[in-house]
Amino acid sequence: MRVGSFVLAGRYPGQGDGEALHRAVRSAEVADEAGLDTVWLAEHHFVPYGTCPSAVTLAALLLGRTRRVRVGTAVSVLPGVHPVALGEQAALLHITSGGRFTLGVGRGGPWVDLEVFGAGLGAYEHGFPESLDLLLRWLREPSVGASGERYAFREVPVVPRPADALTEAPGPEVVVACTSPGSVRLAAERGLPMLLGMHSGDEEKAEMVALWRRHARASGRTPEEIAAAGHVSAGVCQLADSRSDAVETLLKAMPGWLKQGLEAHVTVDGRARAMRDPYAYTELLCGLHPVGTPRLAADRLAATAERTGISRFALLVEGSGDLDATEQNVRRLGAEVLPRLR
Repeated sequence: MRVGSFVLAGRYPGQGDGEALHRAVRSAEVADEAGLDTVWLAEHHFVPYGTCPSAVTLAALLLGRTRRVRVGTAVSVLPGVHPVALGEQAALLHITSGGRFTLGVGRGGPWVDLEVFGAGLGAYEHGFPESLDLLLRWLREPSVGASGERYAFREVPVVPRPADALTEAPGPEVVVACTSPGSVRLAAERGLPMLLGMHSGDEEKAEMVALWRRHARASGRTPEEIAAAGHVSAGVCQLADSRSDAVETLLKAMPGWLKQGLEAHVTVDGRARAMRDPYAYTELLCGLHPVGTPRLAADRLAATAERTGISRFALLVEGSGDLDATEQNVRRLGAEVLPRLR
């Protein structure tokens, strides 16, 4: 089992963007010191829900500031960028970090980002498979050309090349955010691990893992590939000396952040969108994830791994919205939870 932090760089009420980003960077540095396995970085545009607009850029900074911990994007939103440009950045980080970088990609949402960056709604609704396949080719082949619906260009050499056939060195790991049966199948057919959202419970995640395995087998993936797939479960972790104290910390801070953050999302085509009740959503997250004492947290993570077959966790540790409390939370996760799991 590998346990990491999930960094959204959320701007809580009364805070500035700089404060949110400083907390994000500092929490990643502490994760490296505390023995966590990975720091996962979210990416959002134009909303205070997350103030990091480029997960791959922040990953570059953190890979330079840390020495041991892996850094992954969770996720880089693929419809808004050119797959080759993202592939070049991923290759650069993979090589210069000594293989500590993981590229998580996702389809994102039907947000105004698609208009601002010129991608269009089609890139979100049906363009993701083409973009993903072009990205994977760039990370695995010595030269790449394209003749697809969205991307068409002559063959060009891959420089720097992340995968080296002579030394059998693989390129960076690629993980796909999955929220529907269609995205599960997409990932499974390509043999890519899934990143599953923090709104889902163990039963739903177990069903998605089972579906992934069925599609992977049907696509000719070997039993060894299927067994080795390290799916990632996103969640929330808040530690305290009692469960009630941990829950209270999140219920005081997270609803305000969720309300202003989720309300700020604007759809590109004006479609209606359902809004979660921020307080009820926080209560749901407290019930699903390791929120409470270190022993409870370890037991919850172990139970989720047993029920779902998921081996990696990306845990939101900044739910308090406070820098000092976030640092303490990360240190307790490393000192008091990880030893119980290992």
